Amino acid sequence: MDYQFHKIAVKIGSNVLTRRDGTLDVTRMSALVDQVAELHKGGVEVVLVSSGAVASGRSEVKPQRRLDSVEQRQLFSAVGQAKLINRYYELFREHGITVGQVLTTKESFGTRRHYLNQRNCMRVMLENGVIPIVNENDTISVTELMFTDNDELSGMIASMMDMQALIILSNIDGIYNGSPSEPGTSVIREVEQGKDLSDYIRTEKSGFGRGGMLTKTTIARKVADEGITVIIANGKRDNILPDLLLRPDETVHTRFIPASEEVSSVKKWIAHSEGFAKGELHLNQHATEVIRGDKAVSILPIGVERIVGDFEKDDIVKIMDAEGQPIGVGRIATDSAEARKQLGKHGQRPLVHYDYLYLD
Repeated sequence: MDYQFHKIAVKIGSNVLTRRDGTLDVTRMSALVDQVAELHKGGVEVVLVSSGAVASGRSEVKPQRRLDSVEQRQLFSAVGQAKLINRYYELFREHGITVGQVLTTKESFGTRRHYLNQRNCMRVMLENGVIPIVNENDTISVTELMFTDNDELSGMIASMMDMQALIILSNIDGIYNGSPSEPGTSVIREVEQGKDLSDYIRTEKSGFGRGGMLTKTTIARKVADEGITVIIANGKRDNILPDLLLRPDETVHTRFIPASEEVSSVKKWIAHSEGFAKGELHLNQHATEVIRGDKAVSILPIGVERIVGDFEKDDIVKIMDAEGQPIGVGRIATDSAEARKQLGKHGQRPLVHYDYLYLD
Protein backbone atom coordinates (compact mmCIF):
# COMPACT_ATOMS: atom_id res chain seq x y z
CA MET A 1 0.00 0.00 0.00
CA ASP A 2 1.21 3.49 -0.82
CA TYR A 3 0.51 5.10 2.55
CA GLN A 4 1.49 8.76 2.85
CA PHE A 5 2.91 8.17 6.36
CA HIS A 6 4.77 5.17 7.76
CA LYS A 7 5.24 6.30 11.39
CA ILE A 8 2.12 7.60 13.16
CA ALA A 9 0.70 8.17 16.62
CA VAL A 10 -3.06 7.71 16.84
CA LYS A 11 -5.02 9.21 19.72
CA ILE A 12 -8.48 7.73 20.30
CA GLY A 13 -10.58 10.04 22.44
CA SER A 14 -13.11 9.22 25.13
CA ASN A 15 -15.94 10.53 22.97
CA VAL A 16 -15.04 7.99 20.28
CA LEU A 17 -14.88 5.01 22.64
CA THR A 18 -17.89 5.72 24.84
CA ARG A 19 -21.62 5.40 24.34
CA ARG A 20 -24.05 8.06 25.49
CA ASP A 21 -24.44 6.35 28.86
CA GLY A 22 -20.68 6.55 29.46
CA THR A 23 -19.92 2.86 28.95
CA LEU A 24 -17.34 1.47 26.54
CA ASP A 25 -18.38 1.16 22.88
CA VAL A 26 -16.81 -2.22 22.10
CA THR A 27 -18.15 -2.25 18.52
CA ARG A 28 -16.37 1.01 17.67
CA MET A 29 -13.25 -0.17 19.49
CA SER A 30 -13.22 -3.37 17.42
CA ALA A 31 -13.59 -1.41 14.17
CA LEU A 32 -10.65 0.84 15.05
CA VAL A 33 -8.51 -2.16 15.96
CA ASP A 34 -9.28 -3.64 12.53
CA GLN A 35 -8.08 -0.38 10.93
CA VAL A 36 -4.87 -0.18 12.99
CA ALA A 37 -4.18 -3.85 12.23
CA GLU A 38 -4.56 -3.14 8.50
CA LEU A 39 -2.03 -0.30 8.71
CA HIS A 40 0.35 -2.37 10.84
CA LYS A 41 0.31 -5.22 8.33
CA GLY A 42 0.92 -2.66 5.57
CA GLY A 43 4.19 -1.61 7.20
CA VAL A 44 2.97 1.43 9.15
CA GLU A 45 4.52 1.89 12.61
CA VAL A 46 1.70 2.78 15.01
CA VAL A 47 1.69 3.98 18.61
CA LEU A 48 -1.83 4.06 20.03
CA VAL A 49 -2.77 6.60 22.71
CA SER A 50 -6.11 5.43 24.01
CA SER A 51 -8.59 6.90 26.43
CA GLY A 52 -11.44 4.77 27.77
CA ALA A 53 -10.14 3.36 31.06
CA VAL A 54 -12.58 5.38 33.17
CA ALA A 55 -15.47 4.45 30.85
CA SER A 56 -14.45 0.78 31.10
CA GLY A 57 -14.47 0.87 34.89
CA ARG A 58 -17.58 2.97 35.37
CA SER A 59 -19.94 0.09 34.58
CA GLU A 60 -18.03 -2.40 36.75
CA VAL A 61 -17.98 -0.65 40.14
CA LYS A 62 -20.70 0.88 42.33
CA PRO A 63 -18.92 3.13 44.89
CA GLN A 64 -19.89 2.57 48.52
CA ARG A 65 -19.77 6.30 49.28
CA ARG A 66 -19.79 9.59 47.40
CA LEU A 67 -16.38 10.12 45.74
CA ASP A 68 -14.74 13.32 44.57
CA SER A 69 -13.60 13.61 40.95
CA VAL A 70 -10.03 12.44 41.61
CA GLU A 71 -11.18 9.44 43.65
CA GLN A 72 -13.64 8.50 40.89
CA ARG A 73 -10.90 8.61 38.25
CA GLN A 74 -8.59 6.55 40.42
CA LEU A 75 -11.18 3.89 41.20
CA PHE A 76 -12.75 3.60 37.75
CA SER A 77 -9.42 3.71 35.91
CA ALA A 78 -7.80 1.11 38.20
CA VAL A 79 -10.54 -1.35 37.32
CA GLY A 80 -11.13 -0.07 33.80
CA GLN A 81 -7.52 -0.02 32.59
CA ALA A 82 -7.19 -3.77 33.17
CA LYS A 83 -10.45 -4.33 31.30
CA LEU A 84 -9.47 -1.94 28.48
CA ILE A 85 -6.03 -3.40 27.79
CA ASN A 86 -7.50 -6.92 27.93
CA ARG A 87 -10.03 -5.92 25.25
CA TYR A 88 -7.27 -4.52 23.07
CA TYR A 89 -5.13 -7.62 23.67
CA GLU A 90 -7.90 -10.00 22.58
CA LEU A 91 -8.99 -7.88 19.59
CA PHE A 92 -5.44 -7.49 18.23
CA ARG A 93 -4.67 -11.17 18.89
CA GLU A 94 -7.37 -12.05 16.36
CA HIS A 95 -5.11 -10.32 13.80
CA GLY A 96 -1.98 -12.06 15.07
CA ILE A 97 -0.64 -8.79 16.54
CA THR A 98 0.84 -8.38 20.02
CA VAL A 99 0.21 -5.21 22.03
CA GLY A 100 1.93 -3.83 25.12
CA GLN A 101 0.65 -1.49 27.81
CA VAL A 102 2.50 1.75 28.59
CA LEU A 103 1.12 3.70 31.55
CA THR A 104 2.74 7.06 32.16
CA THR A 105 2.39 10.24 34.18
CA LYS A 106 3.30 13.83 33.48
CA GLU A 107 6.18 13.55 35.92
CA SER A 108 7.73 10.85 33.71
CA PHE A 109 8.45 13.52 31.09
CA GLY A 110 9.98 15.90 33.63
CA THR A 111 13.59 14.76 33.38
CA ARG A 112 15.58 13.91 30.29
CA ARG A 113 16.54 10.51 31.76
CA HIS A 114 12.93 9.43 32.36
CA TYR A 115 11.96 10.79 28.95
CA LEU A 116 14.62 8.71 27.20
CA ASN A 117 13.73 5.62 29.24
CA GLN A 118 10.15 5.81 27.99
CA ARG A 119 11.29 6.39 24.41
CA ASN A 120 13.68 3.44 24.50
CA CYS A 121 10.97 1.17 25.94
CA MET A 122 8.57 1.97 23.09
CA ARG A 123 11.29 1.74 20.46
CA VAL A 124 12.10 -1.81 21.58
CA MET A 125 8.40 -2.68 21.39
CA LEU A 126 8.08 -1.31 17.85
CA GLU A 127 11.27 -3.03 16.71
CA ASN A 128 9.72 -6.32 17.79
CA GLY A 129 6.38 -5.77 16.09
CA VAL A 130 4.53 -4.87 19.30
CA ILE A 131 2.02 -2.01 19.21
CA PRO A 132 2.38 0.23 22.30
CA ILE A 133 -0.95 1.26 23.81
CA VAL A 134 -0.35 4.35 25.93
CA ASN A 135 -2.57 5.94 28.57
CA GLU A 136 -2.12 8.16 31.58
CA ASN A 137 -1.78 6.27 34.85
CA ASP A 138 -4.83 7.86 36.48
CA THR A 139 -4.51 5.70 39.58
CA ILE A 140 -1.52 7.70 40.81
CA SER A 141 -2.06 11.05 39.07
CA VAL A 142 -3.55 13.87 41.09
CA THR A 143 -5.10 17.00 39.65
CA GLU A 144 -2.06 19.26 39.48
CA LEU A 145 0.11 16.51 37.98
CA MET A 146 -2.36 15.33 35.35
CA PHE A 147 -2.04 15.92 31.63
CA THR A 148 -4.62 18.40 30.35
CA ASP A 149 -6.03 15.32 28.63
CA ASN A 150 -4.81 12.61 26.28
CA ASP A 151 -4.45 15.18 23.49
CA GLU A 152 -1.52 16.63 25.41
CA LEU A 153 -0.13 13.16 26.09
CA SER A 154 -0.46 12.14 22.43
CA GLY A 155 1.41 15.28 21.34
CA MET A 156 4.28 14.46 23.69
CA ILE A 157 4.35 10.84 22.50
CA ALA A 158 4.33 11.81 18.79
CA SER A 159 7.17 14.24 19.44
CA MET A 160 9.16 11.83 21.58
CA MET A 161 8.90 8.99 19.04
CA ASP A 162 9.74 11.22 16.04
CA MET A 163 6.49 10.33 14.29
CA GLN A 164 5.65 11.68 10.83
CA ALA A 165 2.05 12.33 11.82
CA LEU A 166 -0.24 12.58 14.85
CA ILE A 167 -3.86 11.64 14.15
CA ILE A 168 -6.31 12.84 16.80
CA LEU A 169 -9.62 11.01 16.52
CA SER A 170 -12.58 12.87 18.00
CA ASN A 171 -16.34 12.66 17.47
CA ILE A 172 -16.45 15.49 14.90
CA ASP A 173 -14.89 15.80 11.46
CA GLY A 174 -12.36 18.51 12.33
CA ILE A 175 -12.28 22.24 13.06
CA TYR A 176 -15.29 24.06 11.62
CA ASN A 177 -15.42 27.66 10.41
CA GLY A 178 -18.45 28.17 12.65
CA SER A 179 -20.70 26.13 14.92
CA PRO A 180 -20.97 22.60 13.47
CA SER A 181 -24.71 22.63 14.17
CA GLU A 182 -25.35 25.73 12.04
CA PRO A 183 -26.13 25.38 8.32
CA GLY A 184 -23.49 26.56 5.86
CA THR A 185 -20.48 25.82 8.09
CA SER A 186 -17.72 23.55 6.85
CA VAL A 187 -14.53 21.89 8.05
CA ILE A 188 -11.30 23.88 7.66
CA ARG A 189 -9.21 21.46 5.61
CA GLU A 190 -5.75 22.99 6.15
CA VAL A 191 -4.24 25.15 8.89
CA GLU A 192 -1.05 26.85 7.80
CA GLN A 193 1.68 28.01 10.17
CA GLY A 194 0.58 31.10 12.09
CA LYS A 195 -3.09 30.96 11.03
CA ASP A 196 -5.38 32.49 13.67
CA LEU A 197 -8.18 30.10 14.66
CA SER A 198 -9.46 31.99 17.69
CA ASP A 199 -12.73 32.94 15.96
CA TYR A 200 -13.58 29.30 15.32
CA ILE A 201 -12.63 27.50 18.52
CA ARG A 202 -15.20 26.90 21.22
CA THR A 203 -13.72 26.76 24.71
CA GLU A 204 -16.22 24.41 26.35
CA LYS A 205 -15.39 20.77 26.95
CA SER A 206 -17.55 18.01 25.57
CA GLY A 207 -18.86 14.59 26.56
CA PHE A 208 -16.65 12.41 28.70
CA GLY A 209 -13.25 13.90 27.79
CA ARG A 210 -11.29 16.35 29.97
CA GLY A 211 -10.31 18.59 27.05
CA GLY A 212 -11.95 20.24 24.07
CA MET A 213 -11.10 21.65 20.66
CA LEU A 214 -9.04 24.46 22.22
CA THR A 215 -6.68 21.91 23.77
CA LYS A 216 -6.50 19.99 20.50
CA THR A 217 -5.53 23.06 18.47
CA THR A 218 -2.96 24.21 21.06
CA ILE A 219 -1.28 20.80 21.00
CA ALA A 220 -1.62 20.54 17.21
CA ARG A 221 0.18 23.85 16.69
CA LYS A 222 3.07 22.90 18.99
CA VAL A 223 3.53 19.48 17.37
CA ALA A 224 3.26 20.92 13.83
CA ASP A 225 5.92 23.49 14.75
CA GLU A 226 8.22 20.52 15.39
CA GLY A 227 7.78 19.27 11.82
CA ILE A 228 5.05 16.68 12.47
CA THR A 229 1.78 16.70 10.50
CA VAL A 230 -1.26 16.79 12.79
CA ILE A 231 -4.69 15.58 11.66
CA ILE A 232 -7.99 15.99 13.51
CA ALA A 233 -10.67 13.64 12.20
CA ASN A 234 -13.83 11.74 13.15
CA GLY A 235 -13.07 8.41 14.77
CA LYS A 236 -16.68 7.26 14.37
CA ARG A 237 -16.42 7.34 10.56
CA ASP A 238 -15.96 3.90 9.00
CA ASN A 239 -12.42 3.15 7.78
CA ILE A 240 -11.20 6.61 8.80
CA LEU A 241 -7.53 5.65 9.41
CA PRO A 242 -6.80 3.88 6.09
CA ASP A 243 -8.75 6.61 4.26
CA LEU A 244 -6.62 9.35 5.84
CA LEU A 245 -3.41 7.60 4.78
CA LEU A 246 -4.54 6.45 1.33
CA ARG A 247 -7.19 8.94 0.21
CA PRO A 248 -6.61 12.15 2.18
CA ASP A 249 -8.10 14.42 -0.52
CA GLU A 250 -11.37 12.47 -0.39
CA THR A 251 -11.54 12.27 3.41
CA VAL A 252 -12.92 15.11 5.55
CA HIS A 253 -10.46 16.24 8.23
CA THR A 254 -8.42 19.23 9.43
CA ARG A 255 -4.69 19.08 8.74
CA PHE A 256 -2.08 21.25 10.46
CA ILE A 257 0.75 21.89 8.01
CA PRO A 258 4.12 21.07 9.65
CA ALA A 259 7.12 23.37 9.79
CA SER A 260 9.70 22.60 7.12
CA GLU A 261 12.70 22.74 9.47
CA GLU A 262 13.55 19.73 11.59
CA VAL A 263 13.73 20.10 15.37
CA SER A 264 16.29 18.18 17.44
CA SER A 265 15.18 15.50 19.89
CA VAL A 266 16.25 17.52 22.93
CA LYS A 267 14.40 20.62 21.68
CA LYS A 268 11.27 18.54 21.25
CA TRP A 269 11.54 17.48 24.87
CA ILE A 270 12.11 21.05 26.00
CA ALA A 271 9.14 22.28 23.94
CA HIS A 272 6.78 20.08 25.97
CA SER A 273 8.42 20.74 29.35
CA GLU A 274 6.90 24.07 30.39
CA GLY A 275 4.89 22.36 33.12
CA PHE A 276 8.10 21.11 34.74
CA ALA A 277 9.89 24.47 34.95
CA LYS A 278 11.76 24.95 38.24
CA GLY A 279 12.42 28.68 37.89
CA GLU A 280 12.31 31.78 35.69
CA LEU A 281 14.82 33.97 33.85
CA HIS A 282 13.49 37.53 33.40
CA LEU A 283 15.13 39.27 30.43
CA ASN A 284 15.78 42.98 30.05
CA GLN A 285 14.30 44.95 27.15
CA HIS A 286 17.33 44.64 24.87
CA ALA A 287 17.64 40.86 25.40
CA THR A 288 13.89 40.49 24.78
CA GLU A 289 14.17 42.28 21.43
CA VAL A 290 17.25 40.28 20.39
CA ILE A 291 15.75 36.91 21.28
CA ARG A 292 12.59 37.74 19.35
CA GLY A 293 14.63 38.45 16.21
CA ASP A 294 15.14 36.08 13.29
CA LYS A 295 18.58 34.86 14.38
CA ALA A 296 19.02 32.01 16.89
CA VAL A 297 20.71 33.42 20.00
CA SER A 298 21.62 32.12 23.44
CA ILE A 299 20.59 33.77 26.70
CA LEU A 300 23.61 35.39 28.37
CA PRO A 301 23.81 36.61 31.99
CA ILE A 302 24.17 40.22 30.75
CA GLY A 303 20.65 40.05 29.33
CA VAL A 304 18.96 38.73 32.48
CA GLU A 305 17.54 41.19 35.02
CA ARG A 306 16.13 38.80 37.59
CA ILE A 307 16.08 35.11 38.49
CA VAL A 308 13.11 33.49 40.24
CA GLY A 309 13.16 30.12 41.98
CA ASP A 310 15.76 27.53 42.92
CA PHE A 311 16.96 25.06 40.31
CA GLU A 312 19.75 22.63 39.50
CA LYS A 313 21.94 22.44 36.41
CA ASP A 314 19.99 20.98 33.42
CA ASP A 315 16.57 21.81 34.94
CA ILE A 316 13.91 23.43 32.77
CA VAL A 317 13.31 27.16 33.36
CA LYS A 318 10.76 29.56 31.91
CA ILE A 319 11.99 32.51 29.86
CA MET A 320 10.13 35.74 30.65
CA ASP A 321 10.22 38.94 28.59
CA ALA A 322 10.80 42.47 29.94
CA GLU A 323 7.08 42.74 30.81
CA GLY A 324 7.11 39.52 32.79
CA GLN A 325 5.26 37.48 30.13
CA PRO A 326 6.42 33.91 29.32
CA ILE A 327 7.99 33.61 25.88
CA GLY A 328 9.60 30.17 26.04
CA VAL A 329 11.43 27.51 28.02
CA GLY A 330 15.01 26.29 28.12
CA ARG A 331 17.44 23.94 29.82
CA ILE A 332 19.62 25.90 32.24
CA ALA A 333 23.40 25.38 32.09
CA THR A 334 24.06 26.06 35.78
CA ASP A 335 22.30 26.02 39.13
CA SER A 336 20.39 29.00 40.50
CA ALA A 337 23.10 30.05 42.98
CA GLU A 338 25.77 30.25 40.27
CA ALA A 339 23.35 31.91 37.85
CA ARG A 340 22.66 34.68 40.37
CA LYS A 341 26.41 35.29 40.78
CA GLN A 342 26.75 35.77 37.01
CA LEU A 343 23.67 38.00 36.70
CA GLY A 344 24.30 41.08 34.52
CA LYS A 345 27.99 40.29 33.91
CA HIS A 346 29.81 40.42 30.56
CA GLY A 347 31.98 37.62 29.20
CA GLN A 348 30.09 34.74 30.80
CA ARG A 349 28.95 31.50 29.20
CA PRO A 350 25.27 31.27 28.17
CA LEU A 351 22.76 30.48 30.88
CA VAL A 352 20.63 28.85 28.17
CA HIS A 353 22.30 27.85 24.89
CA TYR A 354 20.13 28.31 21.80
CA ASP A 355 20.33 24.55 21.13
CA TYR A 356 18.39 24.06 24.37
CA LEU A 357 15.97 26.97 24.00
CA TYR A 358 12.38 26.73 22.75
CA LEU A 359 10.44 29.95 22.10
CA ASP A 360 6.62 30.05 21.90
